[in-house]
Amino acid sequence: MSGSKPLKMDALRAMCETLKFINTQTYIQSGNLVFQFKETKTEALEKPIAKKIKETFTYDVPVIVKELDELKMVIKNNTFVTKRKLETGLHVTFLSQLPDKENTDKLKELKFGEDEFIISDKNIYLFCPVSYGNSKLSNTFFENKLKVNATTRNWKTINELVAMAENSTTK
Repeated sequence: MSGSKPLKMDALRAMCETLKFINTQTYIQSGNLVFQFKETKTEALEKPIAKKIKETFTYDVPVIVKELDELKMVIKNNTFVTKRKLETGLHVTFLSQLPDKENTDKLKELKFGEDEFIISDKNIYLFCPVSYGNSKLSNTFFENKLKVNATTRNWKTINELVAMAENSTTK
């Protein structure tokens, strides 16, 4: 939620508190939230959050919610880190749903210079050694090719969100 749809994180946090989320925290100016909730499935939260954002801020944006354990698995399963020992130039694109196999198979055949990606369930691990900002492997690219909503976070942000969530659960 940056760029063309700027949104104050304090306002976003306050909005989430009206949804009865607990220990709501934001991380940088990009729509990253960490919170606790009583729902059993994260998918049950996505539509109410998106609806509340539309009502409160008039933005129609897709929302993807990940549980702490899911984010920990993303960190644990990143082949670029575990096998190649890379830490810079890493990003993860989170998909709103599993893409069709036909679409992922077509995508896997394409090459993008030095940029690499690995599709794993609803996550795409990215390695952009020069710059993600100049990569063709953007949210728009993946959304168009895979026909699902997507959001990308850099490796530092993902690790920071996990640390925030772990600290919030110990309170």
